[in-house]
Amino acid sequence: MKRTILFAAAAAASFAAAAQPGPSFVDRARVSAVEPQYETVQLPREECGSQWVTEQRAVPSNNPSYGGMAIGAIAGGILGNQVGKGSGKDAATAAGVVAGAMVGNQLGRNNSPDTQVQSEQREVRTCRTVYDTQQRVTGYRVTYEYQGNQYTTVMPQQPGRTLNVRVTVTPEPEYHRR
Repeated sequence: MKRTILFAAAAAASFAAAAQPGPSFVDRARVSAVEPQYETVQLPREECGSQWVTEQRAVPSNNPSYGGMAIGAIAGGILGNQVGKGSGKDAATAAGVVAGAMVGNQLGRNNSPDTQVQSEQREVRTCRTVYDTQQRVTGYRVTYEYQGNQYTTVMPQQPGRTLNVRVTVTPEPEYHRR
């Protein structure tokens, strides 16, 4: 039984030793091809422009509204006459006539069919987001040769004509003994 355990332990130790990498060193390999690798990105930017627009605006006429003044003066006079008492009745009536005429004139001008149309220009500014497409280099696919074999890797920068490679030496396990 002890021999079986000893044999198993020795086999496990030799297998573990064979699985461990051996000594390594750095050597140079010849680069045979370098191909840039790209990604497409969308960059947003704001594009703005302005244009002038003409708007029509109705402006009340500056001409006096005689009809509005007459109706307002009559209504104001009646109101002023009813408000005033005694000797102040005449003053209240006169004040009502004047105020009524002014209000009637303004209302008559605002509702007058002879309003004027004025054109006004104003600047209208509009903006929108547009996306510019760009290609960016993300790395380089490098093909190199070492000891007659060809290998490919991706690197962040161009390596030049040669590149360093790490070589690890491990013994080949013998599976078949004769």
